[in-house]
Amino acid sequence: MAQLLEDVHTSAHWIAAALGSSGYRADFSPASLRKVERFMTEHSDSGAGVPGGLLASGLGARLFGLGCYVGETIRSGVGGVWETNDADPQGELYVALRLSSGAVVRPVQRVVKRFRNGPEESLVAYANFVVLEVPAPAQPQVGRRPRWGACGRR
Repeated sequence: MAQLLEDVHTSAHWIAAALGSSGYRADFSPASLRKVERFMTEHSDSGAGVPGGLLASGLGARLFGLGCYVGETIRSGVGGVWETNDADPQGELYVALRLSSGAVVRPVQRVVKRFRNGPEESLVAYANFVVLEVPAPAQPQVGRRPRWGACGRR
């Protein structure tokens, strides 16, 4: 396994344990992303860690871990594979998650944007957008006429 790919998995589980020990449920369920969002709100403010908060130090590793956690949560829900480049000196920032649909997302970058810009870069909204499934059109019910005009009448 490539080193950066191994770091993605290790960091996701490390931050899940750290969040859990700090009172934030981090079980890789979609609902846990609300806890990560709450963590970001409580520990960051417009691009800075809240003094004495959990993002006041070790910022790079913690944001990377949070991004990996968000990505792993999305990947476990919709499928996909991580794409990494060990040769890139900024590879941690550019790790990508190729979803089973073929779409490519960059959850680490999104976490960094959330840290810098605040709640308008909501991780919950991001996950909802990424995993949005548009249902198939409803099948007409047999034996029922449409409610309007002459459609369907013989």
